[in-house]
Amino acid sequence: MRPLITALVDTYNHEPYIEHALVSVLEQGLSPAELEVVVVDDGSTDNTSEIIKKFTPRVKHFRKANGGQASAFNVGFAETHGEIVATLDGDDWWAKGKLNSVVNALEANADVGAVSHGYYEFHEDAQQVKLCVPPDARILTIDTPNAIHEALVTWPYLLMGALTLRRRVMEWIMPIPEEMVFMADSALQCAAMVMGTLVLKEPLFYYRYHAGNLYAVDTKDTAKMRRRSDMTELVYSQLYRRLLELGVPQEKVDALLYPNWVAVKRFSLGTFGGSRWKAFRTEMQAFHSEYRRPSPGYSFFKYAIVGASTLLLPPRWFYYMRGQYSKRELGRLRDRLWKAEVTVSK
Repeated sequence: MRPLITALVDTYNHEPYIEHALVSVLEQGLSPAELEVVVVDDGSTDNTSEIIKKFTPRVKHFRKANGGQASAFNVGFAETHGEIVATLDGDDWWAKGKLNSVVNALEANADVGAVSHGYYEFHEDAQQVKLCVPPDARILTIDTPNAIHEALVTWPYLLMGALTLRRRVMEWIMPIPEEMVFMADSALQCAAMVMGTLVLKEPLFYYRYHAGNLYAVDTKDTAKMRRRSDMTELVYSQLYRRLLELGVPQEKVDALLYPNWVAVKRFSLGTFGGSRWKAFRTEMQAFHSEYRRPSPGYSFFKYAIVGASTLLLPPRWFYYMRGQYSKRELGRLRDRLWKAEVTVSK
């Protein structure tokens, strides 16, 4: 007998989509003895809850006050019993055979904590489908600097709908800080990478782009972009603290989180503005995470020129100038003047 699998579905105001999502779960061809389905409705104000009720008792339906994705995960996971937990957002859907594929992969790879895979993007407005797959199957870890680099490159394939985790991985990371109103799946993704994740090339779920997405938003919608940027910064801050609390070495946490964390801070400061002090701390954070043994000349460049510029210029101006500096490849001139790192003899 295979271990019990739980499909954990979180949903909020997904009236047009939730039935499609649940049908895709139930059509995986597994019996109630093999597959438990737990759906958490995060206080929907539309007809989502009534649609879910049509699937009970086959589907376990939990309705809660609106609190965001992290709170939905916390409530939902407490109601699960499976040794394997497959996640899905209520506006996406699984391809047929998805569960068999990921469970077979977990059974064949006892050393990994999770499995993920390629996917299809479905753009609702244009009714277009885009294939998104990694170049090959791979196992992600954070064991070495090279492994962390590979994890960062492959992180986009650890989406909800694609990610299936062993129960022990979720128990390790839960509960998720409930300030993560959305993007709470980032906590599950980090846990998966820490514990080792096999990423399959096969596309086994559909990610739906629509007007109600909280993360995949129109770049012309300034209000949504700012909300996403603010939430992303908060999520990285919470993840940083949580991973350190769980005993992940700081140098690994730095290498895993700083590249994207710095990128979103730069975007936010350059697009929406902010304090000069935040810009200074962001650039120094980037400098120290990228260079372990900076040369004295390069340290001078970063502090006396870059650092001073962040404190003298408004952030929007600084990041505009930084963009021009990068566009014109002026870093080559800098490299002629200052060697970036001290060479250490072996």
